[in-house]
Amino acid sequence: MSTDKQVALGYICAVHGIKGWVKVHSWTRPPEAILDYQPWLLGDQQQSVKFITGRKQGKGLAVLLPDSNDREQARLLVGQKISVQRDQMPETVPGEYYWSDLEGLEVHTLNGEVLGVVEELMDTGANDVLVIRGQRQHLVPFIQGQFIMAVDLEGGRIDVDWDPEF
Repeated sequence: MSTDKQVALGYICAVHGIKGWVKVHSWTRPPEAILDYQPWLLGDQQQSVKFITGRKQGKGLAVLLPDSNDREQARLLVGQKISVQRDQMPETVPGEYYWSDLEGLEVHTLNGEVLGVVEELMDTGANDVLVIRGQRQHLVPFIQGQFIMAVDLEGGRIDVDWDPEF
């Protein structure tokens, strides 16, 4: 596994109050687990930032970042993606994957037809879904043993039981 790869954990979705706090939408499970990782890499510039404090706030999270002392400074951070270095994350057990490990893998049907490449994943609430971009877009539920038959990270491949016409 590459040590310079980043893993997206969420994004700054709004300002919170008038003292520079921001609301964070977390993709970690549970959502507050995003607070276990420091430093964060913010936005396209990958600016390394250690947050000052963070807490669960209602259904979301509120975080105070350095150099964010008022609502206007916090507003400049809205929309910034939050990532960390892959090597900051715990190792996975067999059959468990980080989304970033699956993105970019080529997807093949059991008949050997190439559907395309995993562009991203979506959380639908019921299960994660692979968004595969090829000649057309395919949305394949990431349910191992039912639709996902094999994942080969080293080989850069996922085998799926999926009708290419669907």
